[in-house]
Amino acid sequence: MSDTPHSALKWVMRCGYAARGIIYFLIGGLAFWASFSSMSSSGTEDTLSALRAQPMGIPALWAIGLGLIAYLLWRVTAGIADVEDHGAGPKGLIARGGQIVTGLIHGGIGLSVIGLAYAGSDQGGSAAQDWTARLMAMPAGRYLVALAAVILVGAGIYYMQKGWRGSYKSHLARSQFTQTVDPVLTAGLVIYGLMLALVALSLGFAALNADPSQAGGLGQALDQLRSAYLGRFLLAGAGLGLVAFALYNMVEAGWRVVPKLSAPDIRTLAG
Repeated sequence: MSDTPHSALKWVMRCGYAARGIIYFLIGGLAFWASFSSMSSSGTEDTLSALRAQPMGIPALWAIGLGLIAYLLWRVTAGIADVEDHGAGPKGLIARGGQIVTGLIHGGIGLSVIGLAYAGSDQGGSAAQDWTARLMAMPAGRYLVALAAVILVGAGIYYMQKGWRGSYKSHLARSQFTQTVDPVLTAGLVIYGLMLALVALSLGFAALNADPSQAGGLGQALDQLRSAYLGRFLLAGAGLGLVAFALYNMVEAGWRVVPKLSAPDIRTLAG
């Protein structure tokens, strides 16, 4: 790649991570606020719908939606061109395939956000119960939902171990700021992984009982925490954890080290 495509891809990457960070900052902030008030916690869809009703909400949704499309472009390009040097071995191909899949998922969310900004309705996606019901209506639908639950559990475990083992540090440039916020990034990754596992659990129950109404997204997972023993404290912790995960994405936007795009001698948090 020449310098111009390098620079363009870096900015696509930055916009993508920033948009992802904004979404989780809003969800986490509202969850934390809900833990000390009578309002209910919100998932992605409800949070973005509430944002649309605010002053400058529609331009903000356009920016988030386009940013998620940028994240799609970044992840698919990274997976195909292997700009992060995962290699062509089995482990590398799995990692690159995961990049493409996560890019496609966030691209779908981006289209739904743009649909919300444009028409006031989510035209590019559906709630967890809705798409679970669509999957179950297909041949072997329960098994497809079960497979989605297993994949989501795997993603949750991946994020938890990524935070716990600190493997993300080798992809972040070392600076005074990144060193200072490093413990927050660790907590954000672990808590985000736990939240994904909760969502996967609801999908697993839906598949087991052939009942799409048991499937839930992030909003339902947060509500389940609130209804548990010491639920308000659990919800507050989850909200702060999602804000920490939002910060992780913002740090990725500004300090991510990409082997084929960054200087070879750059120092990382891994030392």
